[in-house]
Amino acid sequence: MTSFVLIFQIFVCISLGYFVGPHLSQTIKQFVFKILPYFSYILLISVAFELTQALNHVQNPAAILPPALLIAFTTSIGSFFICLITYKLIDRQSVQGKISLHLFLNALKNIAKAFLALGVGILLGIVVNSAGLALNFNSWYLLLIFIFLIGVELAFTQFDRSWLSWRILLVPVAAFVGSCLAAVFNYFILSNHYSLNEVMALAQGYGWYSMSGILFTELHSAKLGGIALLTDLFREIFAILLMYCLGWRFPRSAISSAGATSMDVTLAMVKQSCGTHYVPHAMMSGLILSLLAPLLISLFLSMKF
Repeated sequence: MTSFVLIFQIFVCISLGYFVGPHLSQTIKQFVFKILPYFSYILLISVAFELTQALNHVQNPAAILPPALLIAFTTSIGSFFICLITYKLIDRQSVQGKISLHLFLNALKNIAKAFLALGVGILLGIVVNSAGLALNFNSWYLLLIFIFLIGVELAFTQFDRSWLSWRILLVPVAAFVGSCLAAVFNYFILSNHYSLNEVMALAQGYGWYSMSGILFTELHSAKLGGIALLTDLFREIFAILLMYCLGWRFPRSAISSAGATSMDVTLAMVKQSCGTHYVPHAMMSGLILSLLAPLLISLFLSMKF
């Protein structure tokens, strides 16, 4: 029941933003578009702060790093190769983009900002814990505001019927299949510490770290919330590396590895590294995976196997 309530709140907020967006004044619209890129960093600070306080009561919090790196790497690679194999079998056509060192450096700057925000949140949490202060803070409400703002942005996104072609829809399908196969592989390595449904759920964040960390903390535990946060942060990094190194040659596969981030963070890299032709692939794949991520996470967490 808890997962249903949380998912319901997410979809209410994104729907509300989508339908309210066109009726907002021009001043408010400009404010939303201006603050949205920075809001994720504010949210990341709050998530890191909350998790630091919660992990203060978890034994050996450093143990969350190895599984996060493992799941992030294998899900990114798994999505890439499943998409590559699929398109090699059914569609050999490819429109290639170009390599841009400048774009790659800008992407690394964005990742550095995310880690800086993470560090600020952790530092604040340590300071508060050291001072013995009791602050009841819940990042969930900030996430709902963020989801609402995303809904407003979607209201002004121009979609086309051609975006629903099978060539485009196979990209998020490959991301899902690749992530699930990677999760099964990871389970055999992590089975002494985590159940299969937990590992499967951790593989369904698709790089959306600001959502997954909070959702896992709400539905499961602070420890799994910390793993989810780091998993999706590292997954975004691996996606950027794949986009830069192989996106020009295997564009759809690189987009698939990017998961939910292909709609926002890595979209600029799609334009230059993969080619403008693949922007619809990135937009639709990112949108579908962003909508599915909270549903799949809550679904797998609620299952026992």
